[in-house]
Amino acid sequence: MTPEEKARQEIDRLLTAAGWAVQSRAGMNLWQQRGVAVREAHLQTGYADYLLFVDGRALGVIEAKREGTTLSGVEAQSARYADGLQAFMQAWIADRPLPFRYESTGRQTYFTNGLDPEPRSRPLFAFHRPETLAGWVQSETSLRQRLQTMPPLLNDNLWVVQRQAIQNLEASLAHDRPRALVQMATGSGKTYTAVNTVYRLIKEADARRVLFLVDRSNLGRQAYNEFANFVTPDDGRKFAELYNIRHLTSSTIQPENDVNRVYISTIQRLYAMLRDEELDDEADARSLYEAEERGEAARQPRTVTFNGRLPIEFFDFIIIDECHRSIYTVWRQVLEYFDAYYIGLTATPGKQTIGFFNQNLVMEYSHERAVADNINVQGEVYRILTRISEQGSHVEAGHWIDRRDKMTGAEWQEKLDEDLVYSGDQLDRDVVSEGQIRTIVAHFRDVLFTELFPDRPQQVVPKTLIFAKDDHHAENIVRIVREEFGKGNDFCQKVTYKSERNPDDILNDFRNSYHPRIAVTVDMIATGTDVKPIEVLIFMRQVRSRGYFEQMRGRATRVIDTTDLQAVTRDAEAKTHFVLVDAVGLTEAGLTETTRTLERKRTVPFDKLLEQVGYGVHDDDTLSSLAGRLARLQRKAKPDEMRLLADYLNGRSLSALIRPLLDALNRDQQLEQARQMAGLGPDAAVSEAQIEAAAAALRWQATAPLRQQPDLRQTLLEIHQRQEITVDRLSQDLVKEAGFDQEATERLRRVVDDFRQFIEENKDELTALQLLYNRPYGTQQLTRAQLKELAAALQRPPHLWTEAKLWNAYAALEAGKVRGASTERVLTDLIALVRHALYPEETLRPYPDQVRQRYEAWLAAQEQAGKQFTAEQRWWLDKIAGFIGLNLHMTPQDFEVDGELVHRGGRWGAMEALGPNWQELLEEMNQELIV
Repeated sequence: MTPEEKARQEIDRLLTAAGWAVQSRAGMNLWQQRGVAVREAHLQTGYADYLLFVDGRALGVIEAKREGTTLSGVEAQSARYADGLQAFMQAWIADRPLPFRYESTGRQTYFTNGLDPEPRSRPLFAFHRPETLAGWVQSETSLRQRLQTMPPLLNDNLWVVQRQAIQNLEASLAHDRPRALVQMATGSGKTYTAVNTVYRLIKEADARRVLFLVDRSNLGRQAYNEFANFVTPDDGRKFAELYNIRHLTSSTIQPENDVNRVYISTIQRLYAMLRDEELDDEADARSLYEAEERGEAARQPRTVTFNGRLPIEFFDFIIIDECHRSIYTVWRQVLEYFDAYYIGLTATPGKQTIGFFNQNLVMEYSHERAVADNINVQGEVYRILTRISEQGSHVEAGHWIDRRDKMTGAEWQEKLDEDLVYSGDQLDRDVVSEGQIRTIVAHFRDVLFTELFPDRPQQVVPKTLIFAKDDHHAENIVRIVREEFGKGNDFCQKVTYKSERNPDDILNDFRNSYHPRIAVTVDMIATGTDVKPIEVLIFMRQVRSRGYFEQMRGRATRVIDTTDLQAVTRDAEAKTHFVLVDAVGLTEAGLTETTRTLERKRTVPFDKLLEQVGYGVHDDDTLSSLAGRLARLQRKAKPDEMRLLADYLNGRSLSALIRPLLDALNRDQQLEQARQMAGLGPDAAVSEAQIEAAAAALRWQATAPLRQQPDLRQTLLEIHQRQEITVDRLSQDLVKEAGFDQEATERLRRVVDDFRQFIEENKDELTALQLLYNRPYGTQQLTRAQLKELAAALQRPPHLWTEAKLWNAYAALEAGKVRGASTERVLTDLIALVRHALYPEETLRPYPDQVRQRYEAWLAAQEQAGKQFTAEQRWWLDKIAGFIGLNLHMTPQDFEVDGELVHRGGRWGAMEALGPNWQELLEEMNQELIV
């Protein structure tokens, strides 16, 4: 078959699956079934490849093209056919062009709805059903029209951040932005915001169905309860009384009988439904975060084919709640199967997440702002490093050791025939060192009421959550915690899917009852689960994903009413902060950077800190520490104490002092201030000197209330002194290293120094280092394989370095010289790291950013030479530049591997867009963009 015939064959298949009868013009019977697609229909403006009829009346056209055709160039042709109906043909809308236009190659389809206020084509996975188009054409307004006329938001139960998020999102939808991302800190009410949004979309915009996507099934049950019990602000009834909600626990939906308006599911469940497969409950219960941590996550993209039982238009909106980053890579096609708006909810958006949502971040509300607004509490990191945790251990041959069957739990003794040597990474997977677990637990016990929470007179153990590596590790921790604290079974319990007792019941007790004081989990409480009384997190497992770590950290950030806290922890005056106990080296891996307390001057007493501000001190560390102290004071202060501050704060809370301090430290605020001071536009470039001058001005302005009002400083000090007590500090010689995160600086300095020494020692051994060390800047011809060799060498003991660990070490030590610390690391960042180690005076920037900068310079040079690129060509060039930034080189074969490029036609698409000399252009970019 010719390429055109192949395309039409695939189009026929998709139409038939969507419920259309495909007929030739000679064999036409418009009443064979409700929807009929007539091939080669003769119109006044030519022959349409397909003319669509529903109930005998025309309402759409399809223009078919061979695979690889750029479909944006075909829109004019399909529009011409839509306006060329013969006078004798019946149409749904008289004297107007047919409203629905498709352009398709069978693999790629675009659709324009002429009933929309601003008709704009959008990509589709397949074709809509006949009854769907009939419903649209009979409706007085389209969904996009209704989104433009939403009534004002009236709900007194929303607080300002939630209201702003909904309003910004609705503004994005009114502008027909297909994807939008809402970033709100943990505990700030993302789910409540989403439920309010869904209610308005259904009631005011007549959305037919909304899908709420969760990470695992027990979070689906939690979301179901949020929807069901939501009291509507205008009607007063609960959501479930007005609209049907369904939590998907099977693989069947009956679209023709569907009366549900909200569906709740995991991406795994959705995939199984599209493939007509059953999904076992355990797979639905597993977090995608945890699956990737264990190397069990799918690595190849999950592909789907059109399923007529679940049409592409089934959902109008898909809300993705804190879902794993693989949802935008491995599972992307499952999402993009549906013709829907996509709304993301997250506390910690990564680069890939922001990219999936087309950079449309409609709301930003950070953890730091949430702390200032008394929505979150800040965290402090306490490091416990034991000898075995760091170095592993060595047991000589001839000793008797215990062996345990992981499946049955049976134990027996065995005499070692040879030495047993294991590293810290093997702990609790291949080897269980009870001494290591016991040392960590005992040290935590001993410092709990001396260093961590010295103000607890009755010494009630704060609600503590321990993250274990797996169920066997959790079992060992539970037993040892009970022994070391000298407590019974109720004191410490395991909360995993393998708990003998219903884990939801244990979790409910942990949240609302006195016991258990300590819970041990693997991943069941790692994401999404709300346990507000938690004041301690203990990490006894490593975490590789920053996103997953942020989710785990979020379990302790939520504020709680003092009365509710004291109901389960009677001697707690208030939840002022939480402590993250790092027993596995998260500090060295750079993950605890986002958890680091605002407090940078722990040793400076509060009175001295206020005095320094009174003298005009306004450096970064002082402002950060002051914000942290005030945030903690805000959580502890009683109403009568806050009334003492009212005259100084114009009736506002301490947040009025804290927010400006945090804004002065925010890079975006500094940039905006620098542009204002220079009289520049919002996107104008500013120098580092201008930024520093702006930052100094912001800091000076932020400290003005405290600097200019000595009575305010004195009142704050009096409130602080009412609550402060002095205690002795203990130290334990069984632990190699312990303390708050300030001690991390020296460890990070050793990492940087050791990395430089590694380069010196291996510059003649590793090819990548040979090229980077010995050849002039800009002439290196590295390959990805050589970089992988270097990465493998860095990850071997004793260093165990990763790109992220090295980058975060530099970021912590050289904040002013490091860019992109919050973005995910890629292999090519090793080039930037090595160069920065060799040339420390230069700024450390992600390698893809450096490639992007050279790409922009190359584009400018092309334009100066008279070369102009179309929007379609720029799309291909942007993708090539991005690929080179990640892989150092791009070949024609790579166009058939990258999913997005394949979707646009692969090499054929590139040739059609860039011209017959596209390979020469590709090679030029390979040469010019390598940094």
